[in-house]
Amino acid sequence: MPASYDNPETRHVLTPSSLNRLVRDLLGDALPQVWIEGELSNVAKPASGHLYFTLKDSGAQVRCAMFKMKASALRFRPVDGMQVLLRAKVGLYEPRGEFQLVAEYMEPAGEGALQREFEQLKARLDAEGLFDPARKRTLPVYARRIGVITSATGAAVRDVLSVLARRWPLADVDVLPVPVQGREAPPAIVAMLRKASASARYDVLLLTRGGGSLEDLWAFNDEAVARAIHASAVPVVSAVGHEIDFSIADFVADLRAPTPSAAAELLVPDALAIGRHLRQLQQRLLTFQHRRLQAHAQRVDHLFARLQAQRPQARLARDGERLQHLRHRLMVVQREQVQQRRTRLERLHARLLRQHPGARLPLLARRLAEQDQRLRRAITQILERRQTALRHARHELHAISPLATLERGYAIVFDAQGNVLRSAKNLAPGTPLRARLADGELPLRVSED
Repeated sequence: MPASYDNPETRHVLTPSSLNRLVRDLLGDALPQVWIEGELSNVAKPASGHLYFTLKDSGAQVRCAMFKMKASALRFRPVDGMQVLLRAKVGLYEPRGEFQLVAEYMEPAGEGALQREFEQLKARLDAEGLFDPARKRTLPVYARRIGVITSATGAAVRDVLSVLARRWPLADVDVLPVPVQGREAPPAIVAMLRKASASARYDVLLLTRGGGSLEDLWAFNDEAVARAIHASAVPVVSAVGHEIDFSIADFVADLRAPTPSAAAELLVPDALAIGRHLRQLQQRLLTFQHRRLQAHAQRVDHLFARLQAQRPQARLARDGERLQHLRHRLMVVQREQVQQRRTRLERLHARLLRQHPGARLPLLARRLAEQDQRLRRAITQILERRQTALRHARHELHAISPLATLERGYAIVFDAQGNVLRSAKNLAPGTPLRARLADGELPLRVSED
């Protein structure tokens, strides 16, 4: 070793703080910013608002931190086991001398690829004319039958049915259940769109689901779903996710609604407003009839006065009789018209009352009870099948268990380091051993024989 290393006057002595600071600067200069993908673990978010976690793969891990300002901008909740993509600075936490990453941006792994796939499909379908406003159809003003294609158990269907029942109870609404998430969702949605279109039963179809991540909503970005909407013989309304969410289905549909509830309001008119309009029409009709009666009466009086002035007594008598007959006929016709319109209005009012939600609640309650019984029976059957499978697996596991072999009189021999002996060769006399039996362990030693 050169003598200069031993000379106290030429040594360059560092403190831990200066060493860590030097390493930090070297790391920052060499790797100012990196993209890294891995699995989250040990995720923690203390009261400070900062986010601390470990990013790992099958061979290594690195500690990471994301400060409050960046962490508050995340559009998802990081949890252990999630695969993510980070943009981070490489550094060193000086007080403990620990290598770490300071994350500035995080997204679920694959979301960027999904967004690129979304934009490519959108551009291709737009070029084919699937989004052309000229092909979009006008929705019926008074939809009599509405098909709601969505999950039968989600919050979206409850919101839609509640709004439809409140605004327009005259409409017949069918829930057409499909999965709205996962690999099985797109083919199921396509099949239901085709079936509903071919049935010629519905005036309009509503394709909807609640909010979620880009992956959760991906079924509505499927090309087959988009083409099924385009091919539908029935107008289709799309309401997927929240107001800020957009899907391919939204662009192809005849109308896009920001939320499921908003879609329900767009599909049907307000029954209360229609009732007020009918009452206004009734009042206008009565006023019009009254004015016409007054006008006819004035005209009759004028004609009668003219006849009196001419004094043709015989003609006056005949015309007077005819006039009375005409007046009677006019009054009868007017009363019949008023009565017919009043009867029709009462009939419409009674029909509206029969469709009131309060009258339909007992039927809906019975349907709910039937669905609850079916669900309970299904859960019981599933539990019984899984218990049977568990007992069978436990029996098979016991049959191949080493402990079961030991119970038949066999033993496992270990050396002093705990390794299992598979051969008696190369064992020196006096070597200590252990034998594992079914009910415990037995110390052994190799004899000289």
